[in-house]
This record gives sequence, C-alpha cells and structure tokens, in this order.
Amino acid sequence: MALKSFIEVGPDSHFPIQNLPFGIFKPEPTSPPRPGVAIGDYVLDLSTISVSGLFDGPFLSGSDCFLQPNLNKFLALGRPAWKEARATLQNLLSADEAKLRDNPNLREKSLVPMSKVEMLLPIAIGDYTDFFSSMHHARNCGIMFRGPENAINPNWFQLPIAYHGRSSSIVVSGTDIIRPRGQGHPSGNSPPYFGPSRKLDFELEMAAVVGPGNELGKPVDVNEAGDHIFGLVLMNDWSARDIQAWEYVPLGPFLGKSFGTTLSPWIVTLDALEPFACDAPKQDPQPLPYLAEKISKNYDISLEVQIKPAGQEDSCVVTRSNFNHLYWTVTQQLAHHTINGCNLRPGDLLGSGTISGPEPESYGCLLELTWNGQKSLSLNGTTRKFLEDGDEVVFSGCSKGDGYKVGFGTCSGKILPSP
Repeated sequence: MALKSFIEVGPDSHFPIQNLPFGIFKPEPTSPPRPGVAIGDYVLDLSTISVSGLFDGPFLSGSDCFLQPNLNKFLALGRPAWKEARATLQNLLSADEAKLRDNPNLREKSLVPMSKVEMLLPIAIGDYTDFFSSMHHARNCGIMFRGPENAINPNWFQLPIAYHGRSSSIVVSGTDIIRPRGQGHPSGNSPPYFGPSRKLDFELEMAAVVGPGNELGKPVDVNEAGDHIFGLVLMNDWSARDIQAWEYVPLGPFLGKSFGTTLSPWIVTLDALEPFACDAPKQDPQPLPYLAEKISKNYDISLEVQIKPAGQEDSCVVTRSNFNHLYWTVTQQLAHHTINGCNLRPGDLLGSGTISGPEPESYGCLLELTWNGQKSLSLNGTTRKFLEDGDEVVFSGCSKGDGYKVGFGTCSGKILPSP
C-alpha cells in the first residue's frame, strides 16, 4: 500500500511524504533559523521534533544536529543518519502513526504553514565548484565560439571539466540579482567597453550538496561517491556573457559569474530520488578506471524555466529540459574532484553546469536559445535576446511517481538595474 501522510497533500504538490526535502527556515521574522522538512503546504520544525525526543534511533538520539542554524552538522553524520532521519519522519507523518497526528499540542508547535515562513540558504557553503557536464551545452557553445569542426575539446570526453566558483555570492531563491558591471570586448581600436552587462543570462543547473567530506590527500572511490552526496537543489548560475567572453581566456570564468548564484531552498535527498534513477548516457571513449562506475546512473528530473518579462503579469515557458541529459554523473564529478587529494567538506556545493537537451526547446540558457543574440525569443508579445531589468526567472523541477511528485519547489530571482 502506498505511503500516505495524515497531512493532506494534493497530487500536484512537490512535497508528499515520499519526498521530505530538508531546508532551513524562520517561522517568525525574529525567530532563530532552524531545520525543517517540507510536507504538503507545511514545514515540520525538526528542532521541536528533536527536543521532544522523537529522534530516538542509534545515530540521532542525543544529537543536536537539528538545533543548528544550518544543516552542515546533520550532513556530516552521513548516510546511516540520513536514512534514520527519513525513516523516523516518514513514520511520524504517516496516516497510521498517532504520536504526532493525535497530539494537538505538538502538532501546533511543530507544523508551520509554508506561506508564513522565511526560507534561508540550507547550508553554510565553504566551497563551490561549477562543472560543465552537459554534452549538448558544450557542443552548442563550441559551435558558437570555435566552429563545428572544433566544437568540443578532446579533454571534455576524458574528464568532468569544472572551475572553482564564488560561494559568498550564493543566495536563496527569491533574492533579487543586481545587474553586474564590468568590461566587455573592445570595438575596433577603442578601449574595452565598461558598464552594465548587456548580455545577462540565466543558466539552468542543479547542484549536489556534499555530506561527509574526505581527508586531504585521500580521494573518494567513484563507486562510493554516492555516500558523500546528501541530495540535489535547483541552481541558477547567472551569467554575464559579455563580461565572461572578454575575460575568460586564458583562466576561465571570473567576474562574469561571481556576482550571483541562486539556489532553491529545499534539498531533495538522493534517497527520495532513488525511484527515479535511470541509466546515464553511454560514455565514449570509456572513461579512465578511476571514473569507471559499476552502476552509472542519472535521475529522471523534469526541469522547466519560465521568464516573467518586466511589467507583465504572466510568465512564459522558455525551456523544458531534464537532469538525465548530463553526460558526466554527479558521482563521477565528486570522484574526479577528489582524485588529486582535494578535500571536500560538508556543505560544499557541486554545480552541474547548464543542463541542455538535444532539442532547441530544451536548451538551458539564453546564449543557446537566442544563439548568442542572433535571434530573438518571443515572450507574451515582447521579445528578448538577453535578460532586461525587471525580468524574473523561475526554475522548477520534479520527478513524477505513481500518483505523486517528488519536487524541488522553485528557484527564482529578479534582475535589478546596476546602481
């Protein structure tokens, strides 16, 4: 029989009992931040559940991991503790369990309407790495800038390419993004352009949240890498294409990327996503032994991007893609990241890179959708080549089960003008 919660959860909700994503929230503006899980239209306050002694298993009994202002201490405990927390919460919230269901006092203290809470970044992010794992995105960018004969550099098929991002400018969904200023390509013999970015873009990404790290000098085996990944979030890695194009040779992205990255507030665990695991694409050539997985899997997560143009009420869908289009898996990304001995830590973030599919309507950024501004995108009677001030971009993503969805909610941000 299907698992059912005593809390009413509609079939279109992203947050049924099969999901239970983790986040950090404030029930009142003056409240300290605390951990919670999403269930239907409510947030279950894990600090209250913890103080009530309901986490009584061997890994969480007596732990103060749910009395912290972020999830890092919980992430550090590893998969056995994550599984115990999930099993405990599914049991507590199930229609057949009386402990919470029949305790009005505890219910009132621990279940907060989602409409009343403020969501915060769920983790303290020490380090952030952004990968480049979609073959379709890599090919399109290569054709645009190098031509079809050199579209993808040979090393791309041998290793998950990445760069080190800026964690200080990662913000939670709903935070406004100020249009960055910087240099752009000179025109003729003039000095470089300096001013507000003229080619501001979104990038449809997801990111893996690291759980237990590894010691400096001790790589993680690719077949054990899944135990180091707590879950996934939606991520918009905003990009100033003109700034990036001028600066990125020879050392890669810098100011064109570091001005802002937006995360969805709920981390969906790999355990919740396991029913939606699917085969990863066949990799050719065969990866080197340290990247060769016994089981190579992606997840079937439908992704959508909407843009609400400045001054308009209605949003327009511009992209429908899927997480399963990634060529390099999240476990390969993590294993490669550590192969030189680099130490990851709880709360580190690994961005997937733009997730583009093979069809034009599945391209994951405006750079591809407008082919670097050569054509216009039609949005509710207006057009865009790149983002304008006042535009709002909203990502959503979910996996569809039998009569339920496991979803991420939304990841949104609005562009404000440069000061």
